[in-house]
Amino acid sequence: MARITFVLASDGNNAELAKLVEEHAINMGHEVTHVSLNACDFPVYTVKREKETDTLPGLQALKDTLSNCDAWFVFAPEYNGSYPPVLNNAIAWLSREGDDFRRLFRDRTVALGTHSGGGGQHVIMAMRMQFSFLGCNVVGRSLVTNRNKPANPESIDAILRSMFSEVSS
Repeated sequence: MARITFVLASDGNNAELAKLVEEHAINMGHEVTHVSLNACDFPVYTVKREKETDTLPGLQALKDTLSNCDAWFVFAPEYNGSYPPVLNNAIAWLSREGDDFRRLFRDRTVALGTHSGGGGQHVIMAMRMQFSFLGCNVVGRSLVTNRNKPANPESIDAILRSMFSEVSS
């Protein structure tokens, strides 16, 4: 079937949510790879730092992992009404690599998920806007959970089916 990379912008509840979604993806016959942006531990992006940095350790490995799959499922908590700095920072570094900042993102199928202390809709809107701007095909339905609203198995399956119908077309 398809190869999907789960991009984790949190090591807590969102990582647990990703494990649950992974079970569904594997049961559907898909191959899953995880990337923890916290583990990348990139320095904060600045133009000055970019000019001073020949090679950022771990950036090429992250880019290779993200390039060598059919779709991404991005999991991030809501952070001050948006997504966490670690996701923004990774996007900044990835988008500065090479001469075409959208190459990695263009036509990439992306699903969005969150386990947030609040409602979670702000992080979904922020990620949807960012990934759409970068040229990704963002799946219309998203996965939003919190301590009072567990993940709905039917929703997980519907999102995965939607992602992979995009990949196969």
